[in-house]
Amino acid sequence: MLLPIPSNREAFTISLTIQAVSAVAIGIRVYDPYRENTHYFRRKAQLEKGQQRTLQIPLPVSAEYLEMEVYDKKEPKNSKSFTVVDFQIEKMPAKQIWASPEQNRFMDFAVQFAQKAGYVPAGFYDSPTGEFLFQYLPAIVDGFGNELITPARTHRKMPRVQISQRLFTTFTIPVRVAILAHEGCHWFLNTRSQKTADLCGIRHYLDYGFPKIEAVYAATKIFSMYPDLVGQAQIQRTKDIMAFIDQYTLAQ
Repeated sequence: MLLPIPSNREAFTISLTIQAVSAVAIGIRVYDPYRENTHYFRRKAQLEKGQQRTLQIPLPVSAEYLEMEVYDKKEPKNSKSFTVVDFQIEKMPAKQIWASPEQNRFMDFAVQFAQKAGYVPAGFYDSPTGEFLFQYLPAIVDGFGNELITPARTHRKMPRVQISQRLFTTFTIPVRVAILAHEGCHWFLNTRSQKTADLCGIRHYLDYGFPKIEAVYAATKIFSMYPDLVGQAQIQRTKDIMAFIDQYTLAQ
């Protein structure tokens, strides 16, 4: 099922209620149909027979026009396994973002780049003020030419972030934002600590209004792609991020 959304680059929340006719794994994606690799939201929801579920999908940024596709993940052409009971759009209230003007400018730049990273070529991208530089590489490699699993890395002594095009094109826009917010925190806080950058970046991401579920995806995405390289440190990082998101939610 395709639902058109004349979004006009506004911030809003979608409220979607689904009723399962039979047990089904529902796929939901919101994307710009005119640009490749521009998913603003992507999620799977498991419903039992007869179960009704309402999902809130916050979109703090959008394109001129979006489409939302709701489908049976096992049988995409099967439209009889569920029904859309309700579909509503509500304007998102303005967010109060507690950050320095410099950090706000970085986040605005990061969000703008995340929206276009799925279709622009590799190269150098400067922020409008010339403060920050994103080096968009086909892949991030070490001194021997071996690809690294990191989707992005920052130079702590200058505001430059290297970004892997190969990995970024596979991510949703919110996941890209979460990763870039993390890298920005390495720079602003001048820290090597992954935990410090994780929690700082997730706070900026959540303050902006992006979906909490996508923040969890951002925390686990790379680790799940390379399970053989996951150790206790990576598992603890994910636990710390999820605990922070829970605390953030309770404080709202």
